[in-house]
Amino acid sequence: MVLPPQDSQATPTGEATCEDGCCAVPVVEPEAHERWLRAARAAKALSWASLVWMTLEGAAGLVAGVGAASIALIGWALSSVVEGLASVIVIWRFTGSRTLSPTAEHRAQKAVAVSFWLLAPYVAVESGHKLISGQRADTTALGIAVTVASLLIMPALGKAKHRLGARLGSGATAGEGTQNLLCAYLAGAVLIGLGANTWFGLWWLDPLIGLAVAAVAVREGLEAWRGEDCC
Repeated sequence: MVLPPQDSQATPTGEATCEDGCCAVPVVEPEAHERWLRAARAAKALSWASLVWMTLEGAAGLVAGVGAASIALIGWALSSVVEGLASVIVIWRFTGSRTLSPTAEHRAQKAVAVSFWLLAPYVAVESGHKLISGQRADTTALGIAVTVASLLIMPALGKAKHRLGARLGSGATAGEGTQNLLCAYLAGAVLIGLGANTWFGLWWLDPLIGLAVAAVAVREGLEAWRGEDCC
């Protein structure tokens, strides 16, 4: 039996409501406790699936981005690495005794927030360099294929993790879901940038999208740190 922290309250269904920050594990009845554990196992399984996909996606994206000299594609591929780190954090959070630990949830939430900020500096600097130097990105079939795949897969994963995050009172799980959704949005932006450069010669759109990637990563990291993805 794990009690919620003082700033949270358990509902009759075993779910949590929060006044400030994230909830821990609200357990009222044995059935609610078991439902919560099932949701925790589902969150962990989805994080494992995400980790496998992010490893493949990140590797393919980096190869395509370097080959095409596309900072937007490279930045997007690096965001896959960061998302993989978020998946590892959630797996850690729901393993062993940490599953029912409000302290582990708090640490995981902060770690996911920091993972957003690991991406921003590199992408911002490289995007600025591309804009100043006028270096153009090339079209890449591999880059287009992997970003299209992300557009199809990531929204479903992100929405599922948001639902589980709300059910579990887990900002870490919800934050990982936000990273999945961000990955899909950025994949769409990268596709637009590659297409605009190929068909209309708008080479500057690629580094501008890279700057947008950095800005969104900073914002999402701040929201995750404050627990705005929770409950």
